Parts: sequence; structure tokens; C-alpha cells
Amino acid sequence: MTARRRAGFWIVALAFTTVMAFTTVPTPLWSLYAQRDRFSSLTVTIVFAVYAVAVAVSLFVAGHVSDWYGRRRVLMPAFALEIVAAVVFVLWPSLPGLLFARVLSGLGIGAVTATAMAWISELGGAQGRRGQIVATAANLGGLGLGGLIAGALAQWTGDPLSAPFVVFAAALTLAWVALLAAPETRDGPSSRPRYRPQHLSVPARSRGRFAAAALGAAIAFAVFGLLTSLAPSFLAGTLHQPSHLLAGAVSFIAFATAALAQTLTGSRTTHLLLAAAIPTLVMGLGVLTVAIWLPSPSLGMFVAGDVVVGIGSGLMFKGAIATVIEISVSEHRAEALAGIYLSAYLGLAGPVIGLGALTQIASTRVSLLLFAALLTIGIIAATPALLGHRPTHRPLQPQPASN
Repeated sequence: MTARRRAGFWIVALAFTTVMAFTTVPTPLWSLYAQRDRFSSLTVTIVFAVYAVAVAVSLFVAGHVSDWYGRRRVLMPAFALEIVAAVVFVLWPSLPGLLFARVLSGLGIGAVTATAMAWISELGGAQGRRGQIVATAANLGGLGLGGLIAGALAQWTGDPLSAPFVVFAAALTLAWVALLAAPETRDGPSSRPRYRPQHLSVPARSRGRFAAAALGAAIAFAVFGLLTSLAPSFLAGTLHQPSHLLAGAVSFIAFATAALAQTLTGSRTTHLLLAAAIPTLVMGLGVLTVAIWLPSPSLGMFVAGDVVVGIGSGLMFKGAIATVIEISVSEHRAEALAGIYLSAYLGLAGPVIGLGALTQIASTRVSLLLFAALLTIGIIAATPALLGHRPTHRPLQPQPASN
């Protein structure tokens, strides 16, 4: 790997971490918005979910086009959308502004995710496994850092609803400039191909594995959706812990343990990753639920459950990503990854909206119990499909695309 490609590898990884962190900045702030504007839990989940829907739409229409036009040509405009979203959060903090900013952010992230993952893998060159580990760690690690940084700024600054977004607007701008130095790995076409929206681009014999990976990603993101939307209200209400820093820390712990679990299992087969993820996720959901249902709800047990579901979700998501990289060809890798993220973000939106609706007709305890039970049933039902493929070798590593 040349020095320029090595530097580009870390530039794209850090930029990816920054933009993913920005998406979770609102996590510890939802309770502040709710108190100021008298939002219900359902309103919070709707504001949260429009982001996921926008991501899904963007993935469908733009998540794959960097395979045609080049990674930088897609990533730079997407980062610009995130910067505009940060400005909207600052200048228009009412409900319509929050919705608009979340939609802008979602549209940008839909183009960022698969493109950045593919670019990092390609810049990693022969060290493909490192590229895969760094890309997935940057994704989940960034998601965790956003809530933690925003929670700290909200706790210790005099303007908790503006300061986090001002800081991230500056960070995103610096990342946008830095991306200009990263070498392109996908040359643009000599003639412009006819546009078509996203479709699955995997070998026919591998479509069953792709579907299983998509289902696993959706389940993992449904859990992350719980921790980044309604967990702060659980902390402030049922657990009587209104600290914004704590709300951000809970989000950080889940994503950090997910990223750590992914890093420590770098050489494991996809089958082993998923075999470990399934019982871990089920156990973590059980611990979270018990923590809320105790006669005296336990913050310590809630945090313990947070750690366990973070590990399980991280392994599940890594297994899904590893499967797709393993079965896809480099020319269509961003397209295949976009399909996985499409499934993941649909899983992020739907269950969380359902949970928010449940809290309007039932107590927080009952709502979380039903959510955890339904998700557990889904995990158990998906187990045969997720574990149906038993490789006799370690997963193939992603190969760099030809320039």
C-alpha cells in the first residue's frame, strides 16, 4: 500500500466516524426537546424515524451510484448535506425544523454508508480484513461517540440545543476538506450509464444468504433504534436519571461494545459470529426488560443489559456485513452493501415507531416488555436462516477494486 493510499484509508475512516457520530447527536437531546415543546414519546419516535426512512430512500436511489461515478463524487455532496443539516438544527430548532434536518441528514447518510464502506475496503488493498474491521468499527464507534459528545456538551454548556450541532458542523466541514486528499479507487465511466434505482446485485446462488444477512442487520438496528430514541426517556422517567451525559453514555456504551466485539472477532467465520450474536441479543433484551420491571428499577442492570445487547447487535451486524462482502464482486460491492443498509434502516424505523405508539396506550414497562418479546420471537424465527450456511473455511476477505 502506497503512503497516499494509507493516508487516504485513515482520512476516509475518520471522516466516516465523524459523519456517523453526527447522526446520533440528537440522542441525549430528545428529552430536552420534549420538555420544551411538550412532545409525546410518539412524536420523538416519529422525528427519529423520518431519519431512518430518509436513509432508506437515499440508499434506494443513490447508495449504489458510487460504483459508477466514483467514491468521492458521491461522498462529497453527501457530506455537504450533513453540514446543511447541522446548520438547520441550530437555526430552526422547532418541530418542523427538526423534521427537515433529520430528513436532510438521512438523505446524506444513505449515500455515505455503502460508499464509505466500499472506499475504505478498497483503500485497504491487500489488507482487506483490516479494511473491513476499520469500516465497521468506524460506523458503530461513530454512532456511539455522537451521543456521548452531545451529552457532555448538553450537560456542561449553556446552550445544550445548539452547541453540539455547532461543534459537529465544524468537524464535518474539516472532514469534507480532508476527503479531497483521499485517492479515488473507482474511475468514472467513459460514458454515463443509464440511471436505475437500487437493486440487489449478488450471485443468484447467494441470494438466500443475502436475505438472511439483511434480516440480521434489521434486527440489530431495531435494537440500536431503541437505545437512540426512547432509552433517554426510560432513564429520565422510569429510572429517575435525567442526566444528559448519562443518556449519551448509554448510547455510547452500546455502540462502543458493539465495535469492540467486532474488532475482537476479526478472524471468526460468519457462522460463528451469528451463532454468538443470537443468544447474546436475546439475553441482553431480557436483562434490559428485567431492569425496568424490578420493584425498584435498577440502573446498574439496565447498563449491564445495554452492554450485552451492544455486543450481540455488533456481532449480528458484523456477520451481515461480512456475508455481503464475502458474496459480492468488487464492481457491485457498494450496491450490495447499500441493500444491507436499506434493510437495516427499515428495521431501525418500523419497530421504533411501533414502540413509540405502544407508549401512548401502555406503560413504559409494558411497552418495553412487548417490544423485547416481539424482537426475541423474530430472532428465534430467523435463526434457521441466519445459521443455515456453515462454511468450512474462514470468510473471504474483500478484494480491492480495479482502478
